[in-house]
Amino acid sequence: MKPSDKQAYLEEYELLKKKGKPFFPYAVMKDSAMALLVVGVIILMSVVLGAEQGPKADPTSTTYVPRPEWYFFFLFELLRVIKPPELVPIATIGIPTICMVLLLLLPFYDRGPERNPARRPIATTAGVLTIVAMAYLTFLGATAGSPTEIEMEVAPQYEAGKEVAAGAGCLACHNIGENGNHGPGPELTHIGSQIPRAAILRSVEIGPGIMPSFRDLPPKKLEELADFLASLD
Repeated sequence: MKPSDKQAYLEEYELLKKKGKPFFPYAVMKDSAMALLVVGVIILMSVVLGAEQGPKADPTSTTYVPRPEWYFFFLFELLRVIKPPELVPIATIGIPTICMVLLLLLPFYDRGPERNPARRPIATTAGVLTIVAMAYLTFLGATAGSPTEIEMEVAPQYEAGKEVAAGAGCLACHNIGENGNHGPGPELTHIGSQIPRAAILRSVEIGPGIMPSFRDLPPKKLEELADFLASLD
């Protein structure tokens, strides 16, 4: 900024400052009135529309897969993108913390007077990409489907295996039809046409890679699970 432009800016700022209104009580009353209005609308909506509480909690359940609130979907989906366990702290702590610190320090390292987005390509691009990435990850989390139920029509002889897959927590890492999550495990919607039943059963028993082993399941349930997965073609 040229010295003459800076001096003109300071003079204009002082002039507007003298003509302005004091913070107290003008700004305090205005912000307080707006805050009360917002709280009133929230209370009215909760009374008229009610609040969805979900099913009653069952502390004895060992197969429940928790899901976050919608505004945390992007962070949980980020964990599915960053698959190696040693990188999980970076996804859960490192990346959000760095972004928050950069946002808080923005007034200190961005001292440029220009505020037109079209003339600030780097800042504008970074902001747009951040919003798009968060929106996309939130969409994936919102459309993941139920984590404890498989809404798929199967033959009667495979119903027992479907219940085992839903109750064993498979949907926490796999996608089956319209339910489950997109990773870190592969999609199982057509797994029966990709690998034979014997290989499916062995994978369930030994737990390849980061997949846990399910050999502790009763033999009958293991067979039913293998039959159900092998039927998915």
